[in-house]
Amino acid sequence: MIKFGTSGWRGIIADDFTFENVRIVTQAISEYVNKNSPNNLKSVIVGYDTRFLSDKYAELSAEVLAGNGIKALLCKRDTPTPVISFEIIRRAADGGINFTASHNPYNYNGLKFSPSWGGPALPETTEAIEKSCRLLSKESIKKINLNYAKNQGFLEYIDPRPKYLSQIKKLVNFNAIKKGRFKVAVDLLNGTATGYLDELLKDAGISCVITRDWRDVMFPKSGAPEPNRENLRDLYSLMKKESCSLGIATDGDADRFGILDNDGTFINPNEIISVLLYHLIKSRGWKGIVARSVMTTHLIDKIADKFGLQIKETPVGFKYIGEILNKEKESFVIGGEESGGLTIRGHVPEKDGILACLLVVEMISESKKSIKKILSEIYNLVGPVFSDRVNFRLSSDEMETLKNKLKEKTPDNFSGLKVKKLITVDGYKFIFENDSWLGIRLSGTEPVVRLYVEADSKLKIKNLISAGEKYIKGS
Repeated sequence: MIKFGTSGWRGIIADDFTFENVRIVTQAISEYVNKNSPNNLKSVIVGYDTRFLSDKYAELSAEVLAGNGIKALLCKRDTPTPVISFEIIRRAADGGINFTASHNPYNYNGLKFSPSWGGPALPETTEAIEKSCRLLSKESIKKINLNYAKNQGFLEYIDPRPKYLSQIKKLVNFNAIKKGRFKVAVDLLNGTATGYLDELLKDAGISCVITRDWRDVMFPKSGAPEPNRENLRDLYSLMKKESCSLGIATDGDADRFGILDNDGTFINPNEIISVLLYHLIKSRGWKGIVARSVMTTHLIDKIADKFGLQIKETPVGFKYIGEILNKEKESFVIGGEESGGLTIRGHVPEKDGILACLLVVEMISESKKSIKKILSEIYNLVGPVFSDRVNFRLSSDEMETLKNKLKEKTPDNFSGLKVKKLITVDGYKFIFENDSWLGIRLSGTEPVVRLYVEADSKLKIKNLISAGEKYIKGS
């Protein structure tokens, strides 16, 4: 069964993510576009990442779109997710299909669909597509081969890179970056940011060293192009060897970021979103709306409150943050989620790891301070806030037991801390009397439970993790 998660449909290559299923999903998307778009000649951007078979899936998808009378605008090379989002909006296309499994392991692939507004499809859209998929068979597929599609005007090969690079140059202060005069280490994790993030830095005359800027369908040592602490150990070694003052990285489709401070310390996404909010307020004087997902740090709230900005809390999934940006274009400041997604005013309603990395470079250049020093400055203003996330893999029986336990009676205290408020926007978020909190969220696609904790000291974080683990495992 084809099911869309928080960011598209994903599956294991040659198991459930097959050529036949790709054709079925594209047929369902084609029918959705033909039904909902007012345009006479409809068009859909088709992109792909560096994974095994991604380019072939994109070609198959283009054949089905063309067979349904929709012009396929097929990217000439692997393309970052935010670039496809930008190109949908720039061309006023009817949507975009991107073949990527983002930061997932090498044996996965995926399909992301973005409607005409450029952000990830909302539930009402993906539910309609899923329903169509259930009714379709391989005999229902309409398709024509690529050469015929091109001759008939239903296929065009495009290069969205130049226009996107121009957009980023409008959003980032490259003059400040040039004056920074420090060396940056860049890990592209064998993903789509090659020719984008590295090129922008080189064009700005930034001294940088690049690693993993080639295609490797097996990805780094862990087999997953995720810019987390573990996968960026090689970046730390490169920083040390080349005397770099900052390490930056993007995931497989360049929508997430990973950052190492001047001493090689991994700075988690919660902290990066917070320091960039602080930087945008100070450097641009922006006021307005800050959007964050429910399990993202409240340090953002404290900064927003200090400077008179409004916070909007969303369910997990960047589509909800993108929806806010789309509706509040003029007043939107920044949107972020703890898993490493971020966008800002004037940009796409989609997360962009390339932009996030460059904003960090800008911030360091302008402030001439390490990220930890900027965090310390923020703590002096609003008080310290620390956060962590731990994943637990449970058996299907254990998952069912936990679901029932949460439904029947949610706890009124953890580790002696009384629950002041319960938020059930997406999962269970327990706010305590001292404003620390604990979140529990069950994955909808695998037997994984995510535990989120936040407090004003690392000792409290440790105690909350222990209490959360006991509750989840029933010990």
